[in-house]
Amino acid sequence: MTAETTGVRLDCDGPVATVTLCRPDVLNAQTPAMWRAMSDFSRELPGDVRVLVVRGEGRAFSAGLDLSVAGASGPGSFAELSTLPEQECADRIAEFQAGFTWLHRPDVISVAAVQGHAIGAGFQLALACDLRVLAEDAKLSMAEVTIGLVPDLAGTKRLVELVGYARALEICATGRRMDAAEADRIGLANLVVPTAELDGAVRDLTAGLLAGNRDAVVEIKALLTGAGDRSHAEQQRAEREAQTRRLRDLAGRGE
Repeated sequence: MTAETTGVRLDCDGPVATVTLCRPDVLNAQTPAMWRAMSDFSRELPGDVRVLVVRGEGRAFSAGLDLSVAGASGPGSFAELSTLPEQECADRIAEFQAGFTWLHRPDVISVAAVQGHAIGAGFQLALACDLRVLAEDAKLSMAEVTIGLVPDLAGTKRLVELVGYARALEICATGRRMDAAEADRIGLANLVVPTAELDGAVRDLTAGLLAGNRDAVVEIKALLTGAGDRSHAEQQRAEREAQTRRLRDLAGRGE
């Protein structure tokens, strides 16, 4: 399927891949077809890719779920999902989540380049990435509650990890919008830059990520990703084991 039919495309340039939401006429509103396509990208990604940039075409990252699709009666619509047996409905949502969770993969660092609206599914797509660079005009909101839904695209745990339970609850339960300055202040942004400088800032960050030894970066990501679930002693053991692998590899004694 083409980007014209799915609304999203994957471009690869050596160690850098870019996922672009390309429905600028509807502010990159998302559909189940886009989520399936993004899940497929995980299998299509060349092995030499180290950094994955996620961006939106035009003036917005993503305005969220395309309600003209979800509110209709076809595949992936609210109407269709509501008629399915509970487990089948949950399984269908798991397929949708796969379009987001592949961005967590351990061998790649994902970077969201966010400008304009990142609402609902758009906010969750930004949260799915390891790092977020925001333009000053960014507006973020977990807006699912405003249409009687919950965030279900793997965004809730990432949000709690970044801002803590109490703040995450307030953000999700009110559905209010945050500007880039607040997102930066509460830990959602790695960097906030003028809108005209967003692409350059992402390029600079990408260059920095590529400057380090790939295997060391992969080990570092694994250490940090798992740190929250380990005790201090377990984390120290994980550090020792990772460093032992690096020392052996650098000495030519790795497996």
